[in-house]
Amino acid sequence: MALKKKPVTGMKDILPGEMELRQYVLSEIRKTYREFGFTEIETPVVEHIENLLSKQGGDNEKLIFKVMKRGDKLDSAFQSGDLDALADSGLRYDLTLPLSRFYSENQAQLPNPFKALQIGPVFRADRPQKGRFREFVQCDIDIFGDGSNVSEIELILAISTLLNRIGFGEKYHFRIVINDREILRGMQAYAGFPEADFEKVCISLDKADKIGNEGVKEELLSLGYDEAVIDRYQNLLNTIGTTAADIRRLGETLKDVLPEKVTENLASIVDAVAGVKSVSVNIDFDPTLVRGMGYYTGPIFEIRADGFSGSIGGGGRYDKMVGRFTGQDTPAVGFSIGFERIITIMMDAEEKAPGSNGKIAFLLDKNLDREKTAVALNEAMELRQKGNVVLVSRMNKNKKFQKEQLSADGYTEFKEFYQD
Repeated sequence: MALKKKPVTGMKDILPGEMELRQYVLSEIRKTYREFGFTEIETPVVEHIENLLSKQGGDNEKLIFKVMKRGDKLDSAFQSGDLDALADSGLRYDLTLPLSRFYSENQAQLPNPFKALQIGPVFRADRPQKGRFREFVQCDIDIFGDGSNVSEIELILAISTLLNRIGFGEKYHFRIVINDREILRGMQAYAGFPEADFEKVCISLDKADKIGNEGVKEELLSLGYDEAVIDRYQNLLNTIGTTAADIRRLGETLKDVLPEKVTENLASIVDAVAGVKSVSVNIDFDPTLVRGMGYYTGPIFEIRADGFSGSIGGGGRYDKMVGRFTGQDTPAVGFSIGFERIITIMMDAEEKAPGSNGKIAFLLDKNLDREKTAVALNEAMELRQKGNVVLVSRMNKNKKFQKEQLSADGYTEFKEFYQD
């Protein structure tokens, strides 16, 4: 039987043009984040199954690629009849949980606060679609040990600097929307939703961009909530703007159910970011922003860009995750860009990595002798030492088609070498 040529469903091969673009964006990510004081680390792609199933990852825990036990341990698990005992590990579904384990294990060797950069593949057994794969790269920056909003401000400025450098400010007009999980709780309490149903109500509210406010109302009614409670919540939403002043006004409205420091903290983040003039940042308050990860405890944020449905990045504060490992809570906040979605947008626009054009191709006739070949190779080396990209290749019989292919790959100058 012939071997299969196509990659496994949800995975993808990466052609040279896309690979060049990916490497360019990754280099800008590393360069930019290093300028903000982030240090790159790495964690294994395989994580303990107990960690992955710790109810920290929301719906992602349903999408884990589990890794079965090996040898005698697998045989014993089969004989026990307990299917849950077959796996002892799994492929990570994000970088946040492995990073929290890393910090918990290595905290004594790390500075405080610790600013981490992590880039690597993650895996989710999701339904593949445009810009979404079962294996994909995540690029995260996180700060541990700082409970002040300086961390959120630094993350937003770093992300904004990066996106502007790769052209998203000018071409796609990205904006960062921000909310706080505690504001979500306060608004629900103000409307009259039961406190115990917070996550349940959030799941319905998070569908507003797909089914609209009327659809959300119908779903909440079907779950048994009182129409007056739903209307009070939605009427409150209709009165809220997007600025720091609007956040503070909302704080006044919710003063009986929400500490003022929550809205003041969020408004201060928006004010601080908006006050930085050296980088273009569009930041808006969005009281409907939920984000589904169960570990968020405070401010949450998301990146949206014109012409692309859904987010191209997001994050938030998760002050209790490290405590699940150590027994002592540690302030933590992180931001992840949707690397694959950004690459998809750039590929659809046929963008090229800077410097990918202007390459030189030396084409050598098949009859070229040793002396002429040496001349060509030495000339190519001299050009390379000056920083040029030079391809040396045998000349194909169909030279016209060969040049067309090379031109599509960014080669603009050709030199042919023939035997006299």
